[in-house]
Amino acid sequence: MRRIVRTTAAATTALLIATLAPALAGQGHSHQHDRLRTVVDGLDGPRGVDTLGRGRTLVTESDGSFSLVVERRHRPPKVVELGSVPGGFAPAIAAGRRGRVFLLTGAAGEPGSPPVEGSSTLYEWRHGYDAPKPVLDVAAYQVGDPDPDDLEQLATDSNPFGLAALRDGSVLIADAAGNDLLRWWPDGTVRTVARFKPRVVDVPDGIPLPEEQVPSEAVSTSVTVGPDGYWYVGELRGFPATPGTSQVWRIKPGSVGAVCDPEKPWRGRCTRFADGLTSIVDLGADRRSVYAVSLSKLSWLAVEAEEPVPGAEIGALYRLTRHGHHVRTRELAKGRLVLPGGVDVGRDIYLTGPVFGPGALTKIR
Repeated sequence: MRRIVRTTAAATTALLIATLAPALAGQGHSHQHDRLRTVVDGLDGPRGVDTLGRGRTLVTESDGSFSLVVERRHRPPKVVELGSVPGGFAPAIAAGRRGRVFLLTGAAGEPGSPPVEGSSTLYEWRHGYDAPKPVLDVAAYQVGDPDPDDLEQLATDSNPFGLAALRDGSVLIADAAGNDLLRWWPDGTVRTVARFKPRVVDVPDGIPLPEEQVPSEAVSTSVTVGPDGYWYVGELRGFPATPGTSQVWRIKPGSVGAVCDPEKPWRGRCTRFADGLTSIVDLGADRRSVYAVSLSKLSWLAVEAEEPVPGAEIGALYRLTRHGHHVRTRELAKGRLVLPGGVDVGRDIYLTGPVFGPGALTKIR
């Protein structure tokens, strides 16, 4: 998939989001431990989020800008704009070592067309830089690293969507169109860490296909370092976007060329951590759990539908905690997230969204 949700979806759902988002983002009742509070609103299509601790959080918006939100006792939070990269859809963001901040732009233009300048690029920024500097053209790398399991005749397509900064200075990049996980080092080295194979899924009711089951691409959107130090990757799931078919994979650190295969989910350096989720767009982690954000509980395809699907704008946040050989899944802030885009976890859980139109940075304490 070149885009996670087409730009046209913003127009079809903008009025609904503008109506629901302020009310839902600020709700503070329901379960005591799921209390959702607004940190700052008035953001435009916020997605990327990285909490730095002590009430400081990095956020990105759809115009490509990235800012530092500073929470203050008994006073409104302060928002300090730091810079920007090419916009259109909010970039991913991750703080690295020694004050470095990494930003990742996704694809722009139509699938198969020449890359738009500044798209599909990893940027680095530090205090004192005039502007973020590009350090990796992800689309150019993918030209020489085609997807062997591509189903759309776009084997070299690229739409980098998620990233995580590692302690050694390298960066992990989840490419949604390449169906793979890359690793970049500051010396310019790039390696393909893992590939995510398609999965055969049931065709949902209402989709006019002659088959009852079809292969569907993984669409790797998100990556985080888990509580055990392993690397975790979440899937969106390609067309027909069957709900309940998004997986979270667990990859051994240092891997190169690992294969994440739903037909053999317990073999090799990449094994399945969780299953049964829908349209994952971001992951986060703390010392005990992995957190997965679902753009829509009904799937991204329901969001894109020409005829509005009731409830398609409601997303979800899940806490995934391993207990022995099983993973326990708990939904947080149930029913109160509108097209959420990002999550990061420190002392509190920080969330961004909606990813289209007016949005906010919120947190669960």
